[in-house]
Amino acid sequence: MAKSSGDDITISSSLDHIAAVDEFLEEWLRRQNIPEDTIADLAIAVTELVNNAIKHGNKGNLAKKVTVSLHFANGVAQATVGDEGEGFDPESIPNPIAEENLLKAIGRGIFIVKSLMDKVEFAFPATGGTRITITKKVVN
Repeated sequence: MAKSSGDDITISSSLDHIAAVDEFLEEWLRRQNIPEDTIADLAIAVTELVNNAIKHGNKGNLAKKVTVSLHFANGVAQATVGDEGEGFDPESIPNPIAEENLLKAIGRGIFIVKSLMDKVEFAFPATGGTRITITKKVVN
C-alpha cells in the first residue's frame, strides 16, 4: 500500500510499490519545474535507495515502512529515503569498480547514487532505521 501526502510518500516494504514512488516523485518534481534530465537522475537515485530500503533495510518485511520525503528550495532538490531496518555501515560497502568486485552482482546501488547526486548523507536515528538524504543542484 502506498500513501502520499504533500511532500512525502510511505509504502510497505514490497517492490510492487516502487512504481507508485516513481510516479509520485516525477509528478512532484515536475510541479517544481525541475528539468527532465535532473528528474531522471533523481528518479534513478530514489528508486535505487527505495529498492535498497525494501530489500536490505526492511528485508522485505511488509509490516515495515519506507518513507520518501522531498524538498526543493533555492535551486536545490533533496530527497530523504528512510527505512525501519537495523542500519548498516556505509564504509563497509565494497567499491564496485575495484577489480576484485567488477563481476559481483551486488554493491552498485550506492555507487550509482553517489555518481548522480551532488551530496549523499547517511543518518542512523536513535529510534532505528536508516535515513539517506540525497541532494542535487538544479540548473535550468
